[in-house]
Amino acid sequence: MKELFRKIQPYSGKIFAVSVILFFSFLAYNLYMAPVEGFDEKFVYLLKKYGYIILFAWGMLEGEAGLVMAGLLSHTGDMNLYLAIFVAGLGGFAGDQVYFYIGRFNKASVHRKFKGQRRKFAFAHILLKKHGWPIIFVQRYMYGMRTIIPISIGLTRYDARMFAFINLISAWCWAAITIVPIWYFGNEILALLHWAKEHWYLAIPIAVIFGGSIIYYFNKATKKVEKRIKDEN
Repeated sequence: MKELFRKIQPYSGKIFAVSVILFFSFLAYNLYMAPVEGFDEKFVYLLKKYGYIILFAWGMLEGEAGLVMAGLLSHTGDMNLYLAIFVAGLGGFAGDQVYFYIGRFNKASVHRKFKGQRRKFAFAHILLKKHGWPIIFVQRYMYGMRTIIPISIGLTRYDARMFAFINLISAWCWAAITIVPIWYFGNEILALLHWAKEHWYLAIPIAVIFGGSIIYYFNKATKKVEKRIKDEN
């Protein structure tokens, strides 16, 4: 088994990509075949039937939207809150482990395919050197760096077991921090979603402005931190 694992490690990126394609093909087929009418009803049916599987896969892709879904389904009783946190955390853990091993066993390919991201990789190395293990814990909350940091750590000689341990704890905290508030304020969020559906012509511009503001803020904050760290070094 260990020998097999060593052989497939260099192909971890391709295996991950194929798995994602197959998974979304499976979801699309089941969405189409759902025994209910209307896209909304089909989507809800799919979430209720394959909720934990979708949550795990969404966690691997680092999607907060999946955690929001889990929080709402936990609120309505279609998911167990604790199991949802556990599964989402495992998904987030698995995703970052894949990225870590892509960096560890595909160095030449990473340097070739991520030429345009060299500045971010350099920044990630500086962060790891300056802050050590805490950067593994907080990288999930750093917009634009969530894939880069695990890959960049894999490129170094950082201990794989230590990375896995911190990554697992971080993933469960990430899941709990997002899912629990959504579960607790479920009624208010569901009412807001109902309003957004009825008044989509107002909801869409508000969502675009709000989302754009968050992305702008995190980009600006990341650049400030990057500049400060480079000045100190």
